[in-house]
Amino acid sequence: MAKVLVSSCLLGCKVRYDGNNLEVNTSEFDEFIESNDIISFCPEVAGGLPIPRIPAEICGGTGNDVLDGSAKILGKDGSDVTKAFLNGAELTLKMCLDNDVEYAVLTESSPSCGSSSIYNGKFEGVKVSGKGVTCTLLENHGIKVTSQHQLARLKI
Repeated sequence: MAKVLVSSCLLGCKVRYDGNNLEVNTSEFDEFIESNDIISFCPEVAGGLPIPRIPAEICGGTGNDVLDGSAKILGKDGSDVTKAFLNGAELTLKMCLDNDVEYAVLTESSPSCGSSSIYNGKFEGVKVSGKGVTCTLLENHGIKVTSQHQLARLKI
């Protein structure tokens, strides 16, 4: 049984920006959850963001650009929430390292958790290729990350 970090919203916790969850109702996901040691975590809430909260997107790049300081994460209202997202990413990494977590299933398209797509930073509902800040930080430290849609990629 592998230890796997899973985004809390995928497990039914109402922690998303809109106060809802994003449950995955597939037998593949259910079997995955049952056959692994799951640790539920939400980087955005851990980073200090409230529920609900203003929608946020990475503006000017991807998670890697946020980590190197060349992009920001802004709320739809123009507020700069970069610091909270970075704090959440660091806390997620710490939790993974402290618990010997090698794998993570994170919510696709999130500015924190996206593993192959994020929104374009213009609040148009348009997705682009890229990774969120938490996903990037975890991968930079050797943790294998995928989304709820691509569980088979983990090969646990």
